[in-house]
Amino acid sequence: MKNDKISIVIIGAGETGTPLLKQLLDAEFVQVIGIADLDENAPGMEIARQKGIETTTNYMKLVEKGEEVDIIIEVTGVPNVREELRHYMQEAHNQHTIIMHEKIALLMMSLSKGHLVKMKHSEMEYK
Repeated sequence: MKNDKISIVIIGAGETGTPLLKQLLDAEFVQVIGIADLDENAPGMEIARQKGIETTTNYMKLVEKGEEVDIIIEVTGVPNVREELRHYMQEAHNQHTIIMHEKIALLMMSLSKGHLVKMKHSEMEYK
């Protein structure tokens, strides 16, 4: 945590990542460093570009920022993405950054809305 802000990377800029991004952008204590999605035109990617936030179709480009990132929020719903993240973090010996599972993101969004929010994922797969 630098500058008294929690630095965050979001992986997944669709139906789950977009509302989450909007909430995070409203928090003064959060700095969204970047967002990744395979679809360059995903709603969250467009919002991020408008706000001057780094966007990429290669999520590892953001993950490789290492300890500059406090939390990686993974909301793709693709088990291979989570596995690759875990493997990379171990190989990089990054003991600072936390990978936040999509179910925790679901809990956070549901708490802020006051009801259980449903998550949907597209058929697109990360490789």
